[in-house]
Amino acid sequence: MKKVLTAGIMTAVAWSAASQTITLNGAGASFPAPVYRVWTYNYKQATGVKVNYQSVGSGAGISQIKAGTIDFGASDKPLEKKELDQAGLMQFPMLMGGVVVVANLPGVQADELKLDGPTLAGIFLGKIKKWDDPAILRLNIGVQIPSIPITVVHRSDGSGTTWIFTNYLNKVSPEWKRRVGNGKAVKWPVGIGGQKNPGVGNNVKRIKGAVGYIEYTYAVEAQLPALQLKNKAGKFVRPALKSFQAAGANADWKNAPGYYLVLTDQPGSDSWPITGVTYILIYRQQPDMVKAKALLDYFGWCYKQGAAAAAKLQYVPLPGKVAAMVENSWAEQLTAGGEAVKR
Repeated sequence: MKKVLTAGIMTAVAWSAASQTITLNGAGASFPAPVYRVWTYNYKQATGVKVNYQSVGSGAGISQIKAGTIDFGASDKPLEKKELDQAGLMQFPMLMGGVVVVANLPGVQADELKLDGPTLAGIFLGKIKKWDDPAILRLNIGVQIPSIPITVVHRSDGSGTTWIFTNYLNKVSPEWKRRVGNGKAVKWPVGIGGQKNPGVGNNVKRIKGAVGYIEYTYAVEAQLPALQLKNKAGKFVRPALKSFQAAGANADWKNAPGYYLVLTDQPGSDSWPITGVTYILIYRQQPDMVKAKALLDYFGWCYKQGAAAAAKLQYVPLPGKVAAMVENSWAEQLTAGGEAVKR
């Protein structure tokens, strides 16, 4: 009995030592990058395990995980189950958050300007060219809007943020759906490009009359005014943690194949209409058991110990029941060397 106990202790010690020498490498979406920066730092301080994350955009993250050059990919565009199966990948949600519309309008205060879906689509289609267009003025009675040209700013890289934004426009504008569509990269009718969320924000900030779309935390960090939007219930809402949570309140994760779920244009009077989910992609058959366990330890830590930091940055952590469901699916689907990966 004594020998068995000693072996068990040595195994635990060996595992702890091995895990601390591991470096986990991930890349992808810029949408959740502010949270991932905090998580990777805090996790290193707490456990000694180093996690690198490159904010290169969802398109690049998907490409790199499929090529096997990283340990995990991140995307705001969920992959459908057929594509996951073909690539041997598992997908699970990490966070929810809001994509917001930001504008540089002298004299107009933050959260003061209002737009609805069709008007926003008209701007990005290039049909509404000036800020004092009648369509905008009708939604903003009493607001002093300058008569200046609109400069549209969009992403220049393949982006999950773009996928979320164009998915929303697809739902609220038949013309947008017909002419442009929904994708990580689309053929923009008008505007100039910016690299990743910071690039769009920087262009909006430097160009008077500019309008663009970015993840909410980037808007707060750049001190860019985020507009109110009319939601599916016909209510104008401001972007905030509460409105992002409201959009995800009815999310049916249990019946979502491959956890594929889209939260744009959700019902509810408090729902933010351009809410998105950011996902992690990993291989179902892991090449190394020690690294596989380290990956799951990290993601499990993010769900639990990382939740408070995510909420502080205005992201919505996954509800405990959903996180538990995801962790159960790890046990069911992941293997390394032909054996189930057990934490």
